[in-house]
Amino acid sequence: MKRNVFSVIVLIGILLTVSCSRNTRVCIYGGSSACVTAAYAAAQKGCDVTVICPDITIGGMTTGGLGQTDIGNKKAVIGLARQFYRKLGEYYGTPEQWTFEPHVAENILMKYLDNPKIKLMQGYYLSSVEKKGTRIKSITCETKSGESVTINAEQFIDCTYEGDLMAMAGVSYAVGREDSSVYGETCNGSHLSIYHQFRDGIDPFVIKGDPDNGLLWGIQDWKLKAPGAGDKYEQAYNYRLCLSCDPDNLIPFSRPENYDSTKYELLVRVFESDPEPRLSEYFIWSLMPNNKTDVNNRGPFSTDMIGMNHDYPDADWKEREKIIQAHKDYTLGLMYFYVSDPRVPEVLQNEISKWGWAKDEYVRTGNFTHQLYVREARRLIGEYVATQADCEGKADITDGIGYAAYQMDSHNCERIVVEKDGKLMVKNEGDVEVGGGSPYPISYRSLTPKREECTNLLVPVCISSSHIAFGSIRMEPVFLGMGQSCGLAAAFAGKGNVQDVDVTRIQEVLVNDPYMDGQGAVTPVDAQIDENDRPMVINPELVK
Repeated sequence: MKRNVFSVIVLIGILLTVSCSRNTRVCIYGGSSACVTAAYAAAQKGCDVTVICPDITIGGMTTGGLGQTDIGNKKAVIGLARQFYRKLGEYYGTPEQWTFEPHVAENILMKYLDNPKIKLMQGYYLSSVEKKGTRIKSITCETKSGESVTINAEQFIDCTYEGDLMAMAGVSYAVGREDSSVYGETCNGSHLSIYHQFRDGIDPFVIKGDPDNGLLWGIQDWKLKAPGAGDKYEQAYNYRLCLSCDPDNLIPFSRPENYDSTKYELLVRVFESDPEPRLSEYFIWSLMPNNKTDVNNRGPFSTDMIGMNHDYPDADWKEREKIIQAHKDYTLGLMYFYVSDPRVPEVLQNEISKWGWAKDEYVRTGNFTHQLYVREARRLIGEYVATQADCEGKADITDGIGYAAYQMDSHNCERIVVEKDGKLMVKNEGDVEVGGGSPYPISYRSLTPKREECTNLLVPVCISSSHIAFGSIRMEPVFLGMGQSCGLAAAFAGKGNVQDVDVTRIQEVLVNDPYMDGQGAVTPVDAQIDENDRPMVINPELVK
């Protein structure tokens, strides 16, 4: 009898704690900035929305330290994306603000989600997708403690940087760099660039001149491919660092738990080759409001952990967490190395020692950002694939639902040994920095899977594009904009197919009610900055 009672209690406990289900019109998976504008747009059109966010912080890189906004051209930033930067301006006392503190961005984004039609569920990771024919019926997500929730919805939006929902839904996607011949491009595939590059002659071996003693940490034993050759390599990831120089808001760099100074031996050789080291050669040290920074990669050896992320896109979350931790260990160790190792040039050590982690940022994660900068992972292969031709304004796009404007920008993908003039030396490979033209439209079809694969899924982040086109598209203002367009599309699709949405309905909103508050069209405040550029109107005929 006691055994039966115990079994019933255990069963009841399992039923109460393990699973639940929820019905909603629109289900959004992922916590990037796109999830915010997608949820807000769908809710403003009357939809009940459920946002499933694996992270404890909403906003992705917009709240993850990327305060130096990658714009390209301000006129390309429209709709809710533009409103977001104006709300930042209201906070800082300017018409618009394009550099900002992480916690300020988070507070503003969370207000968009403060809507009775939006349900936010954080800490849940996608575990399975139920699909019938070409339609997703439901997704099931689990916490690390084993609780699960099943979401039944009419439309789904994948707002992850990794494309996890689209992959699990069985749609086509790409990882890595296409060969330049695939889409007739000149900037895709392998490139040995002069940017963020080592000087000639830096020895790659543990014992200089002795290949038998192996390579220094951070150098891959791979062969240089022919120019333009494709592979499965991803451009490097890093952390964007929010630091403070305010003595009252500064936590000094300390020796991290997994510190290993041998990871930075190659950096010492860079120092040895540099007669006049300057901070700007080793970091992009962008100043943010209130004595803070957005520190980014620069030079041959910096915050990018080159060649260490290629397994990340298709890895499960346990394996990803190992990769994430390796990047965190490397970054924490790099900053400690700079302030503690006697081999660091004094001018660099003195400058960096003025800084430390900002006390008032990332208080939930030990003052270190929650978000690894996943610059690129999976990319949808959808109804339309954006390529270099789109970036250069050579594609005929009639269904534009937003714009991109940044240069084609890929960080290095590998650090290898090459031979030059009979001598072996270390080089980075993969960097591309090529300007396109004026702001160019993004096709709605780049957000939709192939019709035969899935008809109720939209993808605003892992957009259907080639590697090099994604290098231009992959900017946070674009993701904010694409999120809004996907939220609108999900609302307009109803129970139908996203491929059948009348794109002019999305365009009408973006032109005539871009903030979705009933206040009408918006006049730019910075016309004088971009006065030589063409007007950014998606379809002039729609202007009332």
